[in-house]
Amino acid sequence: MSKFTPEKLTVEYFDGTTATEPLFPRRYTLTHSDETAQLFLTIGTQYAWNKINPTRDEVLGEWGVSGGYLCYSVYVYIDQGEYDPTTSAKRNEIFRRELPLALTAIRYGDRFLFNAFPFLNDSPIIIHFNSSYPQFARQENWGAFKRFAV
Repeated sequence: MSKFTPEKLTVEYFDGTTATEPLFPRRYTLTHSDETAQLFLTIGTQYAWNKINPTRDEVLGEWGVSGGYLCYSVYVYIDQGEYDPTTSAKRNEIFRRELPLALTAIRYGDRFLFNAFPFLNDSPIIIHFNSSYPQFARQENWGAFKRFAV
């Protein structure tokens, strides 16, 4: 896993979203630059589809309620039907290795929201690995955001 460097994170709010409002809907689009290792977090009421590149290596997230409990859902696209199983296996490996960095960046990037609503630190993070290959398509609980606080 890469080490999180706050100076390499750029945060942008859009759609009327502020550092602390609204909680619902609140969606996150995390992208990066392979050349500079810069991370770009866009927080809004919608995903920042215009920031997503054709390789689909972004991390999408949103707050929601599941089973009566507040949770944070993350969506990563392992293949979207465009890759063979070998390439999808490699992408799966990369996502799993880099997700702790991504979650740390999201937690840090939206730290003002977490400061305003500390109970969010205890919300479970559910990762949705989207793939057309059953061996990669799954949902996993990755614990709570407090694990990813800087």
